[in-house]
Amino acid sequence: MNNPEGIYFVSFATVYWVDVFVREIYFEAIIKALAFCCKEKGMILYGYCIMPSHIHLLFQAKEKNPMALLQSFKKFTAKALLKLISENQQESRKEWLLWMFERAGKKRANIQKYQFWQHHNQPIEIYSEKYFDQKLDYIHQNPVVSGFVSQAEDWKYSSAKNYVNCQDIVLEIEKLI
Repeated sequence: MNNPEGIYFVSFATVYWVDVFVREIYFEAIIKALAFCCKEKGMILYGYCIMPSHIHLLFQAKEKNPMALLQSFKKFTAKALLKLISENQQESRKEWLLWMFERAGKKRANIQKYQFWQHHNQPIEIYSEKYFDQKLDYIHQNPVVSGFVSQAEDWKYSSAKNYVNCQDIVLEIEKLI
């Protein structure tokens, strides 16, 4: 992230592309973390989509620290989600999920026990309004292309609802268009 004032498109996935975000409690943890980052950490969020195994964001950092902001978000959510998974009595996949995260953690010397997120983010700076629109459309169409919904605004955990002025949005964002 060479331009600390830039707007960035970033995608990041769980290790092994494990479908974690299939339960409301896990989606809600991400939404709360994003809301906190927007309110307390200077994240300006223009678009997002939470898919079963990955997240897409279009964001900017008020404090001109986009990489630090993203790292902080990923570190916090990894800890919070691992705790939710391990304490969730209804999680039928608990042992398997924790085993997968532990398995990924063992492959890295700098991980103590579990690795939740893949380490590469590959942020892409937005360099024009047209490029912003393309990335926002990509984010919003992800659940449609994946076959989860037929209209982008029908995916609950996406900013597509914000851009069509739906009443049941789950997270406030900044709209550029």
